Amino acid sequence: MSYTINIKGRLLDLSTPQVMGILNVTPDSFYAGSRVQTEDEIVRRCRQIVAEGASMIDVGGYSTRPGGTEVSEAEEMERLRFGLGIIRRELPDAIISVDTFRTDVARMTVEEFGADIINDVSEGNETMYRMVSRLRVPYILMSTQPTLKQMLMSFAHQVQQLRDFGACDIILDPGFGFGKTLQQNYEIMNCMERLHVMELPLLVGISRKSMIYKLMGITPEESLNGTTVLNTISLMKGAHILRVHDVKQAVECVKMMDALKSK
Repeated sequence: MSYTINIKGRLLDLSTPQVMGILNVTPDSFYAGSRVQTEDEIVRRCRQIVAEGASMIDVGGYSTRPGGTEVSEAEEMERLRFGLGIIRRELPDAIISVDTFRTDVARMTVEEFGADIINDVSEGNETMYRMVSRLRVPYILMSTQPTLKQMLMSFAHQVQQLRDFGACDIILDPGFGFGKTLQQNYEIMNCMERLHVMELPLLVGISRKSMIYKLMGITPEESLNGTTVLNTISLMKGAHILRVHDVKQAVECVKMMDALKSK
């Protein structure tokens, strides 16, 4: 099924899967390659993401890795203001997604920097649902549920809440690595196509996650090959957006899948 999302009045077509590149303005994200803190590092990373073919940049100011350091709302805002200001200056037309679970942080990034998408890893709450509906921005709703059955039940309730508040563009994220055992991650990946019953676009973020490196007994830095394998499987199961650290390789996956579909 084909979808579009409304980015400030411009429709982004998801009939060809899109790639979202990760840029973390944090000192402690689990994959060192995504961490950028200085102005020069942010400029290089955002330009690399776009040059390698991503259509979106996902910016985070709070690492959600297990055991990550607690960050105050004020600190998260300060990091995002610094990073978003640079990105908007360098790439004023870039589609920016902001990775946050805090309602006031989401509001600030949209109102002050024109953030285009809110990417919420908390499964959300009514306060966030009201805010994104008022701001009229696409919203990525992630699930921490451990089974597909629980995920579908939870998504059905949450999507209805969002629609009741007036949200129009909702994107579902199965939440690989969040609230799931290693086996549960793979069980959900194995039947992920069943999420299409929700009739909403799907985002998959498995880039260099523990479901890869723990299974293989390796490190995040050694997990590019496993990431590419799972990104390819995700596309075969109908993913519309891949959220990744390694943009070039994900874009190549999309191109190859498109070539297969055209035969």
